[in-house]
Amino acid sequence: MSGSEKTDVTIIGAGLTGLTLAFYLKRAGCKVTLVEQSERTGGVIGTRSEAGFVYETGPNTGVLANPEIVELFEDLGGSCELEKARQYANSRWIWKEGNWHALPGGLLQAINTPLFTLKDKFRILGEPFRKKGNDPFETVAELVIRRLGTSYLNYAVDPFISGIYAGDPSRLVTRYALPKLYQLEQQYGSFIRGAILKQFKAKDKRDKKATREVFSVKGGLQNLTGALGRSVGEEHILTGCEGVIIKPFERGFITEIRGRSISLSSDRVVITTGGLALTGLLPFLSRENLAPVSELRYAGIVQVAAGFHNWNGISPDAFGGLIPSRENRKVLGILFPSSLFAGRASGNSRLFSVFLGGTRNPEIINKSDDEIINMVVDEVRETMRTTSAMPDLVRVFRYTHAIPQYERSSAERLACIKELENRYPGLILAGNIRDGIGIADRVKQARMIVNLIAP
Repeated sequence: MSGSEKTDVTIIGAGLTGLTLAFYLKRAGCKVTLVEQSERTGGVIGTRSEAGFVYETGPNTGVLANPEIVELFEDLGGSCELEKARQYANSRWIWKEGNWHALPGGLLQAINTPLFTLKDKFRILGEPFRKKGNDPFETVAELVIRRLGTSYLNYAVDPFISGIYAGDPSRLVTRYALPKLYQLEQQYGSFIRGAILKQFKAKDKRDKKATREVFSVKGGLQNLTGALGRSVGEEHILTGCEGVIIKPFERGFITEIRGRSISLSSDRVVITTGGLALTGLLPFLSRENLAPVSELRYAGIVQVAAGFHNWNGISPDAFGGLIPSRENRKVLGILFPSSLFAGRASGNSRLFSVFLGGTRNPEIINKSDDEIINMVVDEVRETMRTTSAMPDLVRVFRYTHAIPQYERSSAERLACIKELENRYPGLILAGNIRDGIGIADRVKQARMIVNLIAP
C-alpha cells in the first residue's frame, strides 16, 4: 500500500483488541485498515518454543469471563483451538511465613485456613450482615478491611491484586478495578449472599458460556492472534508504521504514516494503543486536553520464563503461587504453565513464569538480566524447595508500561474519553485504558465497538 487510500475504519494498534475489532468489522462488511508500529501483530502476546519448553513472553492465561471470548473461538472456525486449564487451576497458593497454603475456595476452607486470624474468620461469618458501602471511590483495601478484615486483605486480596494488576489495593478503586465485586455488594449488600444468590439466578444459553474457567490456546496464545491476523488478511494490516499522526478532516479523519508515505482517510479511527501514545497520535489536541488519559499510571513488569529438566522440587500441582507484599520477597508470584496446559514441558520437566516489579518494586525493571535471574533462581529454590543449580531455560522479558492502574483518577480519565469522543465524532479511544485489562475484557470491548459502529 502506498499513497492515499480510503477505508471505512482505521484501527491504530494490532494487539488483541485491534485484531478482534478488525476481524468482526470485516465480517460486518466494513473496509478496515490496521496500523501497527512494530513489525509484528499481536501486541504483548507472544509464544516461543525452545529447549523442550513452550512459553509465553506476555500474558500466560485468560479467563472465560464473558460469552464474547468463547464466541471468538467459535467464530474463528477451528483456525485455533481453545484449551481449558487442567483441574490444577482451581488451586491457588499463597505464601505465608515460609510455606505455601491453598487459598480458600469456600466458606468452610476460609474458616480452617491458617492464612486468616481467628478474629477475621468470625468477621467472614458476619459478612452477609454488614451494611453496604456508599463511597464510590472506596479503595479495594478499604472495602476488604470493612467487610472481611485485615488478614483477609493481607493474605487473599493483596496477592490477588498483585497477580492481576501488579498494583497496590490501597490505591486501586474497587468500582473501576474490580467492578463485578463492587456491583456484588451494591446489588446484594454482601459478597457471600450475592455469590450464593447468583448461583441460583437463571442464565440463558449465551450467558452459560462464561464459565470463569482459566484458558489458553493449543500451542500458545500467539496462535489466537495469528489466527485473527490471517482472518483479517495481510492486505488490511500495515506493520512497521513510524510517525503516525491523526488529523480531523471534513466529516472524518486523515491518518498519516509518515515513515511509509501513506495517507488513510476514514470515517472512523479507533485507537487501541493505550494512553501513552495519544499525544503523538493526536497532535491537534493539547497535552492538557489529553492529560487525564495520557498520564495514566502503569505498573512495570518483569516476566521470567524458567524451565527445569528433571525437576526435583515441590510438585507444582496448582495454578501458581502468589506472594503477599507483607512477606517482603523479591517476586510477585510464580505461575505453573506446565501444570495447567499440555505440551508446555515434557516428562519430568517443569516450566515456571515468574513475575517481579509492579508498583511496589518499580526499581526491579531497571536491573540487569543477571541480577534478575539471580533473584528468580534464589526465590524458586527457596519457595519451591528445589536443589537445582540453574534453570535449563531462562529468559527475561521487560514491560515498562505493562498494566494500567485503575485508581481514583479513573473517573477523570473516563470523563475525558467521553468528552473527546463527543467532540470528535468517529474518534474512539479504546484498549486497556478502559473496560478492563484481561484478555476477555479486550475481546468484549472490541465487540461493543463493532456493535456501535458497524452498519
